[in-house]
Amino acid sequence: MRILSTLMGLWAAFSALPAIAQDAEHLGKPTDKGLGFQPAVTELSRDIQSLDSMINVIIFAIVAFVAILLVICMVRFNQRANPTPAKFTHHTPIEIIWTVGPILVLVFIGAFSLPVLFKQQEIPEGELYIKVTGHQWYWTYEYPEQELEFDSYMLGHPATLGEGDDDIEAFKLNDAMRAKLVEAGYEEDEFLLATDTRVIVPIDTVVVMGVTADDVIHSWTIPAFGVKQDAVPGRLAQLWFKAEKEGVYFGQCSELCGKDHAYMPITVEVVSKEAFAAWVQSAQDELAVNGTVAATFQVASAN
Repeated sequence: MRILSTLMGLWAAFSALPAIAQDAEHLGKPTDKGLGFQPAVTELSRDIQSLDSMINVIIFAIVAFVAILLVICMVRFNQRANPTPAKFTHHTPIEIIWTVGPILVLVFIGAFSLPVLFKQQEIPEGELYIKVTGHQWYWTYEYPEQELEFDSYMLGHPATLGEGDDDIEAFKLNDAMRAKLVEAGYEEDEFLLATDTRVIVPIDTVVVMGVTADDVIHSWTIPAFGVKQDAVPGRLAQLWFKAEKEGVYFGQCSELCGKDHAYMPITVEVVSKEAFAAWVQSAQDELAVNGTVAATFQVASAN
């Protein structure tokens, strides 16, 4: 069910703070032919990427070592070079090495990976709490301390279409949809990533999110933040992050959740603490005056 009680306030807040919707740098999104990670903007994501780089070095070293051994065996022990093969079946020193060696490698990796895992799972005391609920196929966000709540749909979802959108076909990218993306403050290549409402969080703030679902399992993830948490019906899990750079970051539901799974993006905008406080105040003031409104909220126009 659509949450209507805060939509007008959120709209007014974005209108009053155009910098939030218009000028933010769009950082955390996939790129064509990209091979690396999205930019790391939290301590968690930096740790994950550093761990990945270290493990890749270990993997490459092992692969190179095994490849060299294979080449030596092919050259040194082929039929022409070694016509009379040895008859032994065991070599104790070698067996000790290939048993102890991998154990040491795994212990070394564990010594670096377990602290990263514990850092993700040990939830600190949050400065901002947000509850996120996954639905088929949209997200609901609640800011309990700020008394704000809203739904977030992908731009192009039927729930985001209204007057003036006659030329837009739901879930289809055409010229009219591209124009709608630009009008909403997104870039044309951000179709399937852009949402009608963004999660707004302040920079350099510990954000704790409670994650759940009301139908099937979903998964809330922002790669640039290094966070990913399954949303399981009947359970409330938690994740945390502390974003260090202002901008717009994208994610998608990462758990197969039904036929429209591909149309369930996540958009988070990191703003200054002053902008966040002003956004909250504007939303609360507008709610106190206008109450509810039966309209689809969209981010402020880029024009």
